[in-house]
Amino acid sequence: MPAANIVIIGAGSASFGPTTLATIIRDPRLRGSTLSLVDLDEESLENVAAVAERMSKTWGADMDIRASSNRRDVLTGAQFVIVSIEVPPREELWRKDWEIPLKHGLRQPYGENGGPGGLLHTCRQIPPFMDIVRDMEELCPDAWLINFSNPLPRITRAITKYSRIRTVGKCHQIDVGYGIVAVLLRDHYDIEVPKNVNLHSDPVNTGTIRGLAHAGRQHVHIKSAGLNHFIWLLDVRDKKTGADLYPALRDALANVPPTLEPFSMELFRIFNYCPIPGDTHLVEYLHLAHDPVAKPWEHYAIPLYNWGDNEAARIYLRNMMVNMAKGIVPVDGMKDVYSEGAAELIAAIAGDENYYEETVNIPNRGAISNLPDEAIVEVPALVNGMGVQGVHLGELPHPIAALLRREADLVEMVVDTAVSGDRQLALQTLLLDPMINDIGRARAILDDYLTTFAAYLPQF
Repeated sequence: MPAANIVIIGAGSASFGPTTLATIIRDPRLRGSTLSLVDLDEESLENVAAVAERMSKTWGADMDIRASSNRRDVLTGAQFVIVSIEVPPREELWRKDWEIPLKHGLRQPYGENGGPGGLLHTCRQIPPFMDIVRDMEELCPDAWLINFSNPLPRITRAITKYSRIRTVGKCHQIDVGYGIVAVLLRDHYDIEVPKNVNLHSDPVNTGTIRGLAHAGRQHVHIKSAGLNHFIWLLDVRDKKTGADLYPALRDALANVPPTLEPFSMELFRIFNYCPIPGDTHLVEYLHLAHDPVAKPWEHYAIPLYNWGDNEAARIYLRNMMVNMAKGIVPVDGMKDVYSEGAAELIAAIAGDENYYEETVNIPNRGAISNLPDEAIVEVPALVNGMGVQGVHLGELPHPIAALLRREADLVEMVVDTAVSGDRQLALQTLLLDPMINDIGRARAILDDYLTTFAAYLPQF
């Protein structure tokens, strides 16, 4: 296949950058490609460029590595632009997203992608994203934008709604689905499961999630669909025999470990289909996890995001990158890292490979027939030179589709709010959020947000 011209914006990310570099540089199909690295933090950019050079030389990738703190220097002629950015300081702002509604009587269960926190997160992220998109429209209008940034479906929808740039969003949340299946079918496949197992989205759980996901992938194929962080298991089959394992999965609910995503397991019992994002993400989109009297977060043991520990994890990873750049730590340990999916998408599109990808975030266009065509859905897809074509799955069960449709409708308003900076629309959007049940509280939260985050919200 011909060499590709790839740009990574946010390449200095401590958690995203090293693994993305490694999976692109190690892929023999991408040998000889141009890889341009962009980050506003020049020290991080210098380190990541040094690591990329070491990887390319050590693994014989023969890549042309470039680096710039100005993306316009490298965007001309790009075919693929990978973006993973976050308005800093990430943990500090996220904590405020959660704390401000609490001051006004609303305890969000998580506060990253849904609820009032998800609205403000989107409003901070959309302006820098649309700046990237405008530069792409000018300098590489035919390029694919591969988005890894949260809130992923909202950012991806802003791009499809307000630009001509082709885009696809990628997320690894299906791993939690494989992990859930592995735990539920542990006796069936003799899978060892840790005591007090849970699959909460937290860096300390990454090893458990990936280990159980790997165990699940050894035995089963799954198909899922829905919205990002709001996907549902539609089908699960034995890899060797093709046998339908959903009946066994439902039977296993009788003996599920009590610590395994209890909120998700409750919804599984009620709807007869298993939600698979894990509790900490799932609760962001529903009205069922924040009642101040019932305190469902206690009943279902739903933890808050640990901002301090996660910042510490980023510092650790940043230091590791520095040591790899200096040659103190070898790069060979990165050659087998888990892929987030960018390399596979790039190789499949550039090489016209007819590659089946388990999950992508793309405009629906009939893939799920009872969700809006323009909604960004997470579905399996065929990837080749024609682009990313969602697999048509038909209708989802109507109660599940109703929950998803409400969130899809809300996404449209969130995106319009984030792009326009219309304060009245922002209030209307909050009032449609499933976590809001009082007009006065919504007004107070919005006023506090817009005052506290004024420096991050140029559109307002």
